[in-house]
Amino acid sequence: MKIAIPIFDRITALDAVGPYEVLSRLPGATVHFVADEPGPKRTETGMLALTADLALDELTDPDVVVVPGGYGTRALARDEHILGWLRSAHETSLWTTSVCTGSLLLAAAGLLDGLEATTHWLALDTLAEYGAVPVERRVVAHPEARVITAAGVSSGIDMALTLAAHIAGEEIAQAIQLGIEYDPEPPFNSGSTAKASPEIVELVRGRGRPLRLSGTELVPIRRAPRVAAPRAPADSPRAR
Repeated sequence: MKIAIPIFDRITALDAVGPYEVLSRLPGATVHFVADEPGPKRTETGMLALTADLALDELTDPDVVVVPGGYGTRALARDEHILGWLRSAHETSLWTTSVCTGSLLLAAAGLLDGLEATTHWLALDTLAEYGAVPVERRVVAHPEARVITAAGVSSGIDMALTLAAHIAGEEIAQAIQLGIEYDPEPPFNSGSTAKASPEIVELVRGRGRPLRLSGTELVPIRRAPRVAAPRAPADSPRAR
């Protein structure tokens, strides 16, 4: 089973690495980090790099797609190369999934039209502009559409375990959960807007910007028009 995780500059690391830690443990699974061009991609803090071993055009038929989020999704929502790749991959994939603002890319590609979907709570309004129906749930699965979306950052682990159960059964998913000892007991009850105090919510919204956080600078963006993804010349590095 080929699992593709597209990465890009200004990615949120846990959006990609959390699902990787779960899905890489599925029997027969191989996880590939892919990008417009192979090489390192810096996270939004600039302090960490993840490496893409393959170009998007080198893996056009993944069985599973996991699209992470991060501030870099804002520019990619206008990038027809990755949007075209997502549409094409989804035609044959078993599952197409996202974490955090990765759902904006699925929506910009037209894969969430009319579907309930989730994303980071700061980007729910933007998700609606792309034709999805935003909901504040941690994981939203549509088996009939082969699509799963997850809310912000840490919810990617929940999404990946949900996906593992769909693919390999609940027993395997539970074994993976135990293997990674995913049994969260957070020290504070402030992990959602429904639980956090109004003061903490406003702190995260960035009034005064005391924190470096994913999504605090998101602004509405329009869906790029659908056009055929350009084919790379036969002698270009991307085509090899």
